[in-house]
Formats: sequence, C-alpha cells, structure tokens
Amino acid sequence: MAFATVTSGHVILPTTVTYSSFRRQFNSSSHHTSVSIPSTTAIRRSRSCSLFLGTSLLLTDKIRRRRISRFSPSPISTCALSAAVDSKPTILITEKLGSAGLDFLRSHANVDCSYNLSTEEICAKISLCDALIVRSGTKVTREVFEASNGRLKVVGRAGVGIDNVDLQAATEHGCLVVNAPTANTIAAAEHGIALMISMARNVAQADASLKAGKWQRNKYVGVSLVRKTLAIMGFGKVGSEVARRAIGLGMNVIAHDPYAPADRARAIGVDLVSFEEAVSNADFISLHMPLTPTTSKIFNDQTFALAKKGIRLINVARGGVIDEEALVRALDAGIVSQAALDVFTEEPPPQDSKLVKHERVTVTPHLGASTMEAQEGVAIEIAEAVVGALQGELSATAVNAPMVPLEVLSELAPYMILAEKLGRLAVQLVAGGSGIKCVKIVYRSSRSPDDLDTRILRAMITKGIIEPISSVFVNLVNADFAAKQRGLRISEERIFYDSSLEIPLNSIEVELSNVESKFASAISDNGSIRVVGMVKDGDPHLTTVGTFGISVSLEGSIILCRQIDQPGMIGMVGSLLGESNVNVSFMSVGRTVVRNQAIMAIGVDEEPDKETLGKIGDINAIDEFVLFKL
Repeated sequence: MAFATVTSGHVILPTTVTYSSFRRQFNSSSHHTSVSIPSTTAIRRSRSCSLFLGTSLLLTDKIRRRRISRFSPSPISTCALSAAVDSKPTILITEKLGSAGLDFLRSHANVDCSYNLSTEEICAKISLCDALIVRSGTKVTREVFEASNGRLKVVGRAGVGIDNVDLQAATEHGCLVVNAPTANTIAAAEHGIALMISMARNVAQADASLKAGKWQRNKYVGVSLVRKTLAIMGFGKVGSEVARRAIGLGMNVIAHDPYAPADRARAIGVDLVSFEEAVSNADFISLHMPLTPTTSKIFNDQTFALAKKGIRLINVARGGVIDEEALVRALDAGIVSQAALDVFTEEPPPQDSKLVKHERVTVTPHLGASTMEAQEGVAIEIAEAVVGALQGELSATAVNAPMVPLEVLSELAPYMILAEKLGRLAVQLVAGGSGIKCVKIVYRSSRSPDDLDTRILRAMITKGIIEPISSVFVNLVNADFAAKQRGLRISEERIFYDSSLEIPLNSIEVELSNVESKFASAISDNGSIRVVGMVKDGDPHLTTVGTFGISVSLEGSIILCRQIDQPGMIGMVGSLLGESNVNVSFMSVGRTVVRNQAIMAIGVDEEPDKETLGKIGDINAIDEFVLFKL
C-alpha cells in the first residue's frame, strides 16, 4: 500500500553539458531545466563516465558504486579520449557546406570534402573518419556504419530531415546522429509566403506565357490576400513565422495544431481551431506539419470535401502529407482553385506527374531552405553540433537514442516501453484545440530514491507525448529540451509503495492538466487526464483510466467505451466487430459500482472502419468511446 511521498531536492541540468561546465553550473538555476532527482545524489567523475551526459545514464551514487566498474567507456567518451591522443579527429563531408561552417570545422578537425560519392566509395573511406556530414542527397546506410569498424562516432545532417540516415543502425553502432533544425526556419517561412503570393497573382504562369510570346492580361487575373482567411496547419517554428508575415499582409489567420499552446498563438494574433474548422473556413491553407503516420496523406478526398470551393493550398513542409492523386482530382473538380508546392511524395517527382504539369499548380524543387543566409546558418549549426559531440558535449539536436549501460537498460526496458505508451495514450485523449502545458508523472516504487534514476522514464514519456504529433525524435539527450521548446512543464513525484517484489517500479502514472479530453471518463477527480500503468509478466498494461480501474495490455489498437453496466454489452460490440472482420484480441471491463457505469476495453488486431465505429457509438448503453493506436 502506498503511504508516503518521498520528497527530493532539485539539481539543475543544463541542456548542453560537459563535465567541467556541469561543475561550474551545478548550483546555478538560471536558464536551465529544473529536474527533480534525489538531493542526496552526488555527481562524481569516473573514467568510464567522464562524459556521462553524452551517451550513458547519469547514475546515482549507489547505483554507480555497484555497476560502473563493469562497463567499458561509452562510444562518445572513447571518441573524446582518442581525440585527445590523436590531436584532431577526421570529418568527411560528402555534400557542399557553407564556408563559415567549413572554416569552423577546419579549426577543430581534419576535413575531407569529397562530393558525390557512391555508397561503396563512402564505405571505403569511412573507417578512417570520426564524423560524417551529409545533406539530403547522401544515403547513410547500415553498410556505412558496419564499414566504419566502430570509428564513426557522429553523423551530422545539415538540415532537418533525417530520412536518409539509418537511425537504428547508427544507434546499434554507438553513433550519435545530429541535425540542424532551426537555421532554415525563416527561409522556409519566407518561401511559403512567396509561393502564396506568386500563386494568388499567377506569377509563374504569366511569366511562362509572356516568354512564349503571349500577352494574356485577362487570363491571369489574380486574387488579393487582404481580408482572406489563411489556415496554418501545424503551428511550430515555421508555421508561427508564416502567421506573423501573413498578418502583416492583412490576412485573417487561424491555425490547427492540437498540441500548440493557445496563449502563444493568441500572443501572435492567431486563433487555434479544430482541423475541420480550419479546412472549412479557409481561403488559403498553408501546410507546416511533420510527416508522421498520423499526418500521412491527411489531405485526401475526405479532407478536400470539407473545404469550401476555390481554396488555395501551399505546402513547404513534407510531400507525404498530401494524397497527390486526390489533389489532382480536387483541382479538376474546382474544389482546389490553385496549389503551390515545394515538396513532393517522391523527389524528384516523375517527369510525367499530372500534379506537376497541372496548369493551376505552381512548383519549386524543394527550395524552402535555399537562401544564402539559411545555408550559412545550417552550416554553422551542424558544424558546432558535430564538433561539440566529438568533444563529448551534449547536443540538443541529437535525434537518436544515447547509449545506456546494459544492466540498467535491461532492468528498465519494460518500464521504458510502458512509459512511452502511457505518453502516447495520454496525448491521444487530448481534445483538439487545447494545448498541453502541464504533465505530472508519479512513480510508485519500494526502492529508495537513490536506487532509482527515472530520467530515462521521463524521457520516454516525453517521447510518447511529443513524437506522435511532431517530427522531433526524442531521447534521453534531448527530452528536456524538446519539452521546453514546446512549453511543456513536466513535474515528477515519487510515492513509496510497500512491496516485497524485487522490481524497480510498481506503477507509473501520467496526468495532463488544464486540457480538454475527448473521452470524459479519463478525467480524474482533480480535473486532469489520468492514466496509470504497470508491467505484468514483462508486458506493459493499462490499469487505470480516470477513476476507473481496468486491466488492458498496451498493444495494437484499443477501443475504450464508457457504458451502462448491463448484460450483453460485450456480445453486442463483439458482434459488430466480427461482422466487419475485425479480430478481437482481448476484452476487459472495469467498473466502480455494479449496474452503474463501466469502462470496457477492447483490443483489436485491425483498425475498424468509420462505419463500424459509428455503429458502436449508436448502441444506446454506450455513452462515449475512443479508439487508440499504440
């Protein structure tokens, strides 16, 4: 039984830290993220963890004394130590980089600029290199990491997307991957505005017509932007910069991003609305959302059917968020009057692409970041990140998981899975339009605070909350930074749980406060969305939703229904799913009072279609339901 809250002091952890800077800043609280960990924890220098924040867990004293001698140096630590002996590391650059970035790299390393290399040629060179810097044109495959024979310690992607880097292989080979996500923000926003204005005034088409010897003033009459409504889909760095510029052009700006802070949007003069409201009220739609499983082809026939006739669409984000065949149909039907596209599902697009050749489509070859200033900024940002990583410093732009001592990883592995899935579950409960600000994590454990480091669990919860709605890759290195950038305030509490079992944790609880829930039953007595889980037989389970106790294996897709507790409910829902050939993996019912309200959880192997879900919702005894994808 839980009977006492264990209080703890605070240690201030800088976003980017080396051992020496950590010592200097240990007692300073300004401009850092406050992380609750035991006040009795001592930070000690160890040869095997001298760069502990770069790739391995910061272990508490008790854990470190018991374990640290068993582990060899982490890859990044080894890199820094070898760099001290070899004086300068070697960095291979396979695509052109701005001169300012090159100058910085050459002051810290031996630089090999070899462009347009094949994968085989990279493999032949890579065993002599400590770092590799690429843009989007170089594929860093598993073969590259294998050919490095363990020497390659950092891969730098000069830009945002890392689709061309095998992250899993990088992590397996102890190689840190960093990118440069901020330097091209203004360039991308400006290109979005440029495309919108060019499209509205038919600049590209009129230019081609005039150069073909025609004078067609009446054909290319455009539309004004003043007092038109612009819907920004994805209100991150680029989206917010587009909003500022569009407001300056006299446009009415609304935005959809269910996880953007509403107060931040209001400060700019933007109203956050639902997806449907944004699409149906817009004259112009500008896309700035990441490409995730949730957003893939989100602009499809169904979405275009919501729009008023004659909308204009701009995309400088990711090509895959648009169903390109559906867009062609919408253009032909007049639903979409014009489109301006900088990105495509396949790049370069096929030469016979109907979309590219369409008369009312303006296209550019992925020029969002292509300004002289952005290119120099990206070069400097990636150069500093790579050099810092080689010197053993943390990079806030690291995109793959850090190395964790095997014993700690083995013990916490099932709880890491549980933590991430609880985060993913909680974020799917949030209703659109209410931004997440406050996250509370409660750990129930029989262990003393000194014997349990929860930073990796907090990172996994942060990962579960942020990744489904963002292109950011969250890990132990960048979790606090990613949360801070999105205005998330994460607090932790430990409750002692008296247990004879030799397990790290009894349960993990995640609460999201000051948000609306799409499933009212998930609201706890204090008004927060609340989910609790535990590990059973090595697998993550959901044990509480709101105030309802339940036992659900967190895998696949899950339907949660709040219903009247009466006979036949399982049969009715099961029959509807069976008629749609949806296989049920498990069913579980939790209730507070017999014959009153109950929560039914149904695990399904296939995602039910909208018609089937509608029939489930039409059952009189079901008050509400929600589908989760885990």
